[in-house]
Amino acid sequence: MLNFKFINRIPAAFRNKYILTIIVFLIWLLLLDSNNLIARYKEMRELHKLKNEREYYKNKIEADKRKLNELKTDDQNLEKFAREQYRMKKPDEDLYIILTPQEDRRISRKNN
Repeated sequence: MLNFKFINRIPAAFRNKYILTIIVFLIWLLLLDSNNLIARYKEMRELHKLKNEREYYKNKIEADKRKLNELKTDDQNLEKFAREQYRMKKPDEDLYIILTPQEDRRISRKNN
């Protein structure tokens, strides 16, 4: 008797075995499957992040190509680059290096 009272409380649409099967199937697809909504959201977010990184590296490559072309074609740019990046100097010059606190910390970490 208790069993029938409980079954009678369930709406008729949910007592249909086909509708019940479809509901279980949808729950399975949306939450339990390996390609569920949560996994798809994470994958889409990762894809967006990778596309942004790809654009960043494309721009970086283009800038480096332009800089390399400048260094190959102009001796003054090559000398300027060597002086700034590698602290090269002419024999009769004195070189003074002024470091910001951030650069000083970075150099001290390298030496330790």
